[in-house]
Amino acid sequence: MSEVKEKIIISKLNHTWILDFDGTLVYHNGYKTGGDEFLEGAKEFLNSIPKDDYILILTAREEEARTKTEKFLNDNSIRYDKILFEMPMGERILINDNKPSGLKCAYSVTPNRNEGLKNIEIIIDENL
Repeated sequence: MSEVKEKIIISKLNHTWILDFDGTLVYHNGYKTGGDEFLEGAKEFLNSIPKDDYILILTAREEEARTKTEKFLNDNSIRYDKILFEMPMGERILINDNKPSGLKCAYSVTPNRNEGLKNIEIIIDENL
């Protein structure tokens, strides 16, 4: 039985992507036990983000892990605009208004830890 994909339907406008790192894009704490490794579908998901969009990666990793983490991303040709270290480990809360046109301007996708992003699909709707 195939798993159901969660579809993120977005406009053709430029977007801001805010992504957690450990447990969402790479195996949680993998950098502490031998090295980072992308979760299933994570690299493909990152590469599917439109090229003019802004990508912000958040991580609770200590600042000392910056060089190793950035090298991993660069070695894998991952495009991102900024990565913030030492973020709190609690909930990440995004608050944004919707446009008067009805365009929804905030989404939250919360896969289980180390599940990867294989079941998430980005769809650009030219009519939004």
